[in-house]
Amino acid sequence: MTGRDGGAPLEPLGNTPVVILVRPQMAENIGTTARAMANGGLFHLRLVSPRDGWPQDRAWRTASGADRILEAATVHESVDDAIADLHHVYATCPRPRHIVKTVMTARGGAAELRAATQRGLKVGLMFGPERAGLDNEDMARADALIRYPLNPTFMSLNLAQAVMIMAYEWWMATDATPPRTLMTNETHVATKGELENFMSHLVRELDGCGFLRNEQRPGMVRNLRHFFTRGEVTEQELRTLHGVVRELANPRRTQD
Repeated sequence: MTGRDGGAPLEPLGNTPVVILVRPQMAENIGTTARAMANGGLFHLRLVSPRDGWPQDRAWRTASGADRILEAATVHESVDDAIADLHHVYATCPRPRHIVKTVMTARGGAAELRAATQRGLKVGLMFGPERAGLDNEDMARADALIRYPLNPTFMSLNLAQAVMIMAYEWWMATDATPPRTLMTNETHVATKGELENFMSHLVRELDGCGFLRNEQRPGMVRNLRHFFTRGEVTEQELRTLHGVVRELANPRRTQD
């Protein structure tokens, strides 16, 4: 049907939100939406009255391998049909139109989605057409609205970007990745013993060349120690520094 070989081995990751695209206008945007969903671990896609029908090969060309999401997508004639089996539905809305309803940020909405799914409930995220967004009748079906707090003078997002924000927040709601880490590759962070071995080497050579011969020696050694303990020096970096100190300690070679 699509002429593709299946793409990435994507599958549902437990009870995840259903993404509902209401009257999407361009197949390319459906494809990039699937790509954004895959990044955030979302799989279930429902299309409400896509303008150009479904399936559309152009969607696969922009999905970057998220083929299985597109293959599993279902088409619905109305919002009511698309959400009939869901317990909670959240609608993204850049411009609330005189509606009395709870409005949350993407992060707040993702936290509530996680809480609901952990209780075994089925939830959905509803996104409107590219040009005008959801209308009042669509939003009336939602339990709450999600609005992204972006630059108030420019809040223009395309459909996939809007889905990507929610997919990211959904994923990050339980992600345990440290906010900061040191990439050491083939080496490791130096132990205190390895660092002390280098400091002894360095101080020995500095004493030998006379650099630490004055009364400021204790303070200068402390400053050097602070310099090398302020960050996480790696064992590979210490080996390089040992080589530097050894080379500097040798008599200068006379060039021919």
